[in-house]
Amino acid sequence: MIGALLLGLVAGFIGRALVPNDAFSGMSGPKSWGVSIVLGLVGAIVGYAIFTLGLGIGDDDAFDLGGLLSAIIGVVIVLLVAGFALRRMGGR
Repeated sequence: MIGALLLGLVAGFIGRALVPNDAFSGMSGPKSWGVSIVLGLVGAIVGYAIFTLGLGIGDDDAFDLGGLLSAIIGVVIVLLVAGFALRRMGGR
């Protein structure tokens, strides 16, 4: 559980740093940390689905620190899709 939260925090932080002006860039404080953790966990699931289930490469555990690179790629994908969806819906 602690490893999954650390993975989420690190992957979410790095992913948000790689995507300039992401959909959640206006947040600060604890809310920003929470969004980073959730984005990292969702990104880990997306990365796991792409690399392990789709391509057959990678680790068997979705929330393992060894899957950090796939989680970061998943976070970037989630941020790009969320930004696109929010722009289409008339949000920020």
